[in-house]
Amino acid sequence: MFAEFGVLNFWTYVVGAFFIVLVPGPNTLFVLKTGIGHGVKKGYLAATGVFIGDAVLMFLAWAGVAALIQTTPVLFNIVRYLGAFYLLWLGGKMLWSVITRKNNAHDAGTEPASMIMKRSLVLSLTNPKAILFYVSFFVQFIDVRAENTGTSFLILATTLELISFTYMSFLIFSGAFVTRYLKTKKKLAKLGNGLIGLLFVGFAARLASLH
Repeated sequence: MFAEFGVLNFWTYVVGAFFIVLVPGPNTLFVLKTGIGHGVKKGYLAATGVFIGDAVLMFLAWAGVAALIQTTPVLFNIVRYLGAFYLLWLGGKMLWSVITRKNNAHDAGTEPASMIMKRSLVLSLTNPKAILFYVSFFVQFIDVRAENTGTSFLILATTLELISFTYMSFLIFSGAFVTRYLKTKKKLAKLGNGLIGLLFVGFAARLASLH
């Protein structure tokens, strides 16, 4: 399927992309957190930032820039440490919020939409594991001998974004459902926010130690 457009083994790509999207990571965790804390609308804003970031990384992989980052230790380390620092900052901020606020539910929905979008976009773009994925996986399914590899890129990118959109929608609506339950369970809500904050700190530590 789509072989005439320079796409190799399309259904293998779909299966691989599906399982990769399901692997928990900072992006999906941030979308889930936003869905829980701010509702469906802002959950989709967070997801939009991830979609844009993924599209940029896929384009860079297709253009060869991502491969350059991967093969240049200095550039790769810059991206790696920026990503780790940002994750640590997000996790630390959440933990501080849990410690200092007596009622997290009072602040739900107050974070500006532009800030949510910015955070999810930065989180996506500073994830070197995503860069490695697009270089090692995504480009394998583009026939470099095709007349127009740009069409191949668009087909693969659109497919991945659709899979991601479906999964993100599930997370967002699940988060909104959890929110309705946690409104009457304030201690449980604080515990959940604390655990998510710790996970972000853990992601930061793993990213900083990535080789």
